[in-house]
Amino acid sequence: MAGGVTSFSTKSITDCENMNTPASNSKNVLNSDVELKGTLKFSGELTFDGKLDGDINSDGTLSLGDNAVVKGNINVNSVIMRGKVNGNVAAKDKIDIKSKTELFGDIRAPKLAIEEGVTFVGKSEVNPNKVAPAVPPQRPGEPVRPAEPAMAGRK
Repeated sequence: MAGGVTSFSTKSITDCENMNTPASNSKNVLNSDVELKGTLKFSGELTFDGKLDGDINSDGTLSLGDNAVVKGNINVNSVIMRGKVNGNVAAKDKIDIKSKTELFGDIRAPKLAIEEGVTFVGKSEVNPNKVAPAVPPQRPGEPVRPAEPAMAGRK
């Protein structure tokens, strides 16, 4: 296993000859025989079916396979989740959790889809319109206290 930051960018021979092709069109695949330790960064699309002890960061699309095991946080544009994840997941667009996925961590995205049969232990924040609460939510078990009158000028 390698340590540190692992960056993957694949280009076909055509891409190398024509440098006008953006890297965001790249499609990367890491199969189930891959084990990594460190931060995984990519552009475009990545299908990951291996084991990772570290974080995944990208503005692209991540697809985790049935054999994927990730121990770390995921921060991407969108993700299709399968396999096992132990860490927080944030997506700028959408999180799609497929059946039999095991997720232990918090999730945050504007859109969320969870199939039947998912194990999910954590908190979720789904806020497509980025609406802020008008009044801060009350903590469970905290008594409701009425507003106290102003004491200005009183002794």
